Amino acid sequence: MSADRAGRAEMVILTGNSYPELAENISRIVHSYKADSIHRIKPLGECVVFKNSDKETHVEIHESVRSKDVFIIQTGSTKDPNDNLMELMIMSYACKTSCARNIIGVLPYLPYSKQSKQNKRGCITMKLVAQMLVKAGLTHVITIDLHQKEIQGFFDIPVDNLRASSFLMDYIKEQIPDWRNAVIVARKPNQAKRVTGFAQRLKLNIAVIHGCQDQEGEIEETDGRNSPPPSSSSGLVNPISMSARRSVFTVPSLALGEQINVKGKLPMDVVGDVSSRIAIIVEDMIDDVPGLVQAADILSDRGAYKIYVLATHGLFTSDAPLLIEQSRICEVIVTNTVPHEFAKLQCSKIKTVDISLLLSEAIRRIHNQESMSYLFRDVEPND
Repeated sequence: MSADRAGRAEMVILTGNSYPELAENISRIVHSYKADSIHRIKPLGECVVFKNSDKETHVEIHESVRSKDVFIIQTGSTKDPNDNLMELMIMSYACKTSCARNIIGVLPYLPYSKQSKQNKRGCITMKLVAQMLVKAGLTHVITIDLHQKEIQGFFDIPVDNLRASSFLMDYIKEQIPDWRNAVIVARKPNQAKRVTGFAQRLKLNIAVIHGCQDQEGEIEETDGRNSPPPSSSSGLVNPISMSARRSVFTVPSLALGEQINVKGKLPMDVVGDVSSRIAIIVEDMIDDVPGLVQAADILSDRGAYKIYVLATHGLFTSDAPLLIEQSRICEVIVTNTVPHEFAKLQCSKIKTVDISLLLSEAIRRIHNQESMSYLFRDVEPND
């Protein structure tokens, strides 16, 4: 048995091809914890993940993982999240069949986490991904700021959903001049709870943007469920069905006795005072940015003289970096859960906050069977 005198197994840290730089940082920090000279940790395990000419993923682990705690660091990148998942599952299965004691997946950004709700005739893809990861052999998952907290329930194994909010707030205090004159902004009304946690700890006010925004992420194609019923053979439509449908879209006005459109969209506006203030928009991830650019315009029109955007995951898909560079946004601050070096070359406004210390401390605590509550000491329930 490869365990020390305290009964702990040895540790092996492996990584795929999604973000080797982050894995090296984490491994270097974990390796620096030399509190126990008996319990030695290699900087990074010897593992090769590659594709042959047939495009199939191959994994070769060049050291023993038998009876060891194996931590596999693999995030979801925008380049190819499907490859990232396949690499993780094959690595996990290789460790499982090699009799590893525990296999912990470290996924700073969990791919497919945005597909966690039922959309029309689609499916909850995140549930499928979770079950695949469990079947591949993972016994524990570490991630950061899930898109929906309910995703933890999709797994049949423990999931530690860490928070990056304390790192982002440290950036606000240290890098944003006159941050006490700021207001925390929710770009959508349903994000008000999240920004409230930031505002309470920073002792700042909040503002909420509501009204018509770009149809970012909205899928409203006709799928047949809202279409009118088929016409009868005589070409007439059931009048009762028609009146029932009309009642869904319009209601009588009590004051004027007229019909008003319930589904009409309000113009975009800001609830809260942002005049002569610094506006800090808080998101969990930045994907497409037309909505952010539009929000920055409305905040600037309402008197905000500087606009910052904070997010945990910087995906920056499509032409997002160029749109940010041309917008009124001063800075976009994201963590390094996802590789975005190319985006930073396209946009000088993107700044990065390193969260390697958070992940390395989580790895150390799980390996030493210590409580994880310390990592949530400055976290609000709404984060």
